[in-house]
Amino acid sequence: MRIIFTVTNDLNYDGRMIRICNSLSNAGYRVTLVGTCFENAEPLQQQNYKQKRIRLHAQKGFGFYFFYNLKLFFFLLFRKSDILCCIDLDTMLPVYFVSILKRKTRAYDAHEYFSQQKEIVTRPKIYWFWHLIEKNFVPKFKNGYSVSQGIADAFRKKYGVEYIVIRNIPPLKILPVKALRAKSLIYRGSVNEGRGFEYLIPAMKSVNAKLIICGNGNFFKQAKKLVFENELQHKIEFKGRIFPSELDAITADSYLGLNLIEMVGHNQYLSLANKFFDYIQNAVPQLTMNFPEYRKINDQFEVAVLIDDLSEDSIAAGLNHLLEDEELYSRLRENCLKARQIYNWQNEEKKLLDFYNQLKS
Repeated sequence: MRIIFTVTNDLNYDGRMIRICNSLSNAGYRVTLVGTCFENAEPLQQQNYKQKRIRLHAQKGFGFYFFYNLKLFFFLLFRKSDILCCIDLDTMLPVYFVSILKRKTRAYDAHEYFSQQKEIVTRPKIYWFWHLIEKNFVPKFKNGYSVSQGIADAFRKKYGVEYIVIRNIPPLKILPVKALRAKSLIYRGSVNEGRGFEYLIPAMKSVNAKLIICGNGNFFKQAKKLVFENELQHKIEFKGRIFPSELDAITADSYLGLNLIEMVGHNQYLSLANKFFDYIQNAVPQLTMNFPEYRKINDQFEVAVLIDDLSEDSIAAGLNHLLEDEELYSRLRENCLKARQIYNWQNEEKKLLDFYNQLKS
């Protein structure tokens, strides 16, 4: 069985798709992952599945999405496949039309509640466009899965589709011996709008620790500007994009993790970010939001301090509480060690394989 997955990002840095494609390839599927060839992109890392980068002149905005989807349509049209799976709305149209023309099975992997992201809901014209696609085409994808029960429930109520949940969880691994070093904080993931950097960066003035930011995104330049404006260059380091394999080593050597989300749009409120599980897997206690999906897991295994609002005072108070209360920190770390035995990719991939085994039967 040949499966083609479609994304719009850089294939080297999408940890979820790397896990999914490797699991299916190891199970005997012939997998191809299609993404974008960005300017100055690193060479593709070797994987045990096929990878295809689509080259474009436009690197952002309407031109990017239009020409990427056009080229993707023709790529899919002339490539042999049995199952086509789009990741999020931005590659849904080519997958849908090619699946109709070639009578192939199609599936939807909803990494996000796409139309409800902050950068979309706060821009009326852009929201209208993506919401139009969502309401007209998601119901046509009867086979699908999402990263959280909250998003799956929202899709069922709004679009009548019954999606399963396949969470974005890293594999269980042997933890390295933790080095004795200064207490450092880590933020890993996209440096995008809605991730709380407007509040986190000034809050660091009241926190006696260094913050390492690993990632890039549409708020990267603004975040760096905020660091200079608050004169925090000595406390905050930007590492940019880092390969997933290297990122785990930095995470494991950190004292605390950050997973902050602004409550603008249902996507943020219903989220279950991959970094939440990355911190658990690396036995790193974290500061995160008191949102339903995080609260549900934290009630089972107390692995985080939850904050109710995204403000400088709340962030600083939460971080200082974790940095200063050694008994609390030790309890959270021990709970991470327990939770990682349950929340790992070895357990989660069983649902992934069941899903695709049912599609091919």
